[in-house]
Amino acid sequence: MTLRLESDGPVATLLIDRADKRNAMTQAMWAALPALVDQAMTDERIAVLILASATPGLFCAGADIGEFAESSGDADWRVANQAAIRAAHAALAHAPKPVIAAIDGDGIGGGCGLAMACDIRIAAPAARLGITPAKLGIVYSLFDTKLLVDLVGPGQAKRLLFTGMLIDAEEALRIGLIDERADDPRARAISLAHGIAANAQHSVRATKAIVRKILDGQSDDDAETLALFRDAFTRAEFAARVAAFAQRKT
Repeated sequence: MTLRLESDGPVATLLIDRADKRNAMTQAMWAALPALVDQAMTDERIAVLILASATPGLFCAGADIGEFAESSGDADWRVANQAAIRAAHAALAHAPKPVIAAIDGDGIGGGCGLAMACDIRIAAPAARLGITPAKLGIVYSLFDTKLLVDLVGPGQAKRLLFTGMLIDAEEALRIGLIDERADDPRARAISLAHGIAANAQHSVRATKAIVRKILDGQSDDDAETLALFRDAFTRAEFAARVAAFAQRKT
């Protein structure tokens, strides 16, 4: 299997396992990814999803360029490929639970896109990141470009896209493309995931939904966000946590 889902308590890990091709994504892999994300999202035992390589020292080299060369002359394939890549990135970006990318190697092109679609990105010091459509004559989609602009701003996004340059983890952290550097990104992601899982999951998921609304252009509360605030006080989880807090204070 080139993609698989593993779980350990409240943390699931979606593993990319195609080491001989530096985890390059085929169309079949893009197409399979949303169902695996959905599996983690619908499992009530899972609080956080991690995206990582099954092989240490790797993340994802992007789309399989050999497949591009072989199939790009087929108009139907181009449509299907575009839809599959978009669906994979959207599945991560719109997942209701937090998703952490553990980047233990290069994240290039679509691999960088996968990481950008996650909520939090942790990279190894030796990791390189870049988005290289300009090197191949490909046009990056608006959805994926927005993921980049949301993270680094329009100026840095244009610099990365116009040049197709690869940047190291230090620079990626400086411009906001990643959130942390760690010698062992997967171990750090697991530790962070357990910290998130220990919190009230209604709060975590409501916060993610609100941030998504902001990124999608909303600037003020609507009926849904107002209800999220009010209704939290009526939940059993709130009552239990407040009671536990009061007990600790006495």
